[in-house]
Order: sequence, then structure tokens, then C-alpha cells
Amino acid sequence: MLISNAYAQAAAGATTSDSLMGLLPIVLMFIVLWFLMIRPQMKKTKEHQKMVGELQKGDEIVTQGGMAGRIVKVGENFMTLEVAQGKDGPVEVVVQKNAIGALLPKGTLKSL
Repeated sequence: MLISNAYAQAAAGATTSDSLMGLLPIVLMFIVLWFLMIRPQMKKTKEHQKMVGELQKGDEIVTQGGMAGRIVKVGENFMTLEVAQGKDGPVEVVVQKNAIGALLPKGTLKSL
């Protein structure tokens, strides 16, 4: 009634470019999220998998739970750690490979 047909059509045409501009901040936020959070986490996971794959008998490690020990046996998914020296011999614990937190330098367990 008060709005002419030409004016209404012009407003509809302007909304398509406005909607594309409205998506731009969301796309930019996803790109920033990718570079600040997702990409570094993927890199850290890849380095951890490489470290766990290279572990061998005699290496000294710390588990994610904080237990330090020397690797006695390496299996496909599990490792046996020597964590202490008892009366009847060494105390051994079986842990999953994914539970390994860090590789320690040689001789670290003697200084603990």
C-alpha cells in the first residue's frame, strides 16, 4: 500500500549480499579456531604417537598418572614397567601404551 513494488524488489535483492556478509564472521572465526586450537592439538597428538611408537626396552618413562618406571617388556598395546625394587625382586606394572606421558633421559630414575 505505502511501499511501491520497485522498492520492495530492491530490498529483497540487497538481502542476499547482506546474508553472505553475515556468514563472513563465522567463517573467519572457524579459520582462527583451526589455527589456534585444532591444528596444534593434532600436531601434539602426532608427536605423542611417534614417541610411543619408538619406545623400547630399557627406556625410562613417566605415565600420565605420574608413575615413573623403566620399560621391561613392550607388547602391541601394553608395556610392562619396573617401578621399584622389592624384597622378592622387581615390582612390575602393566600399562597401556597410550598412558605414557613422557620419555625421561637415561639415569633419571637413579636420581629420584
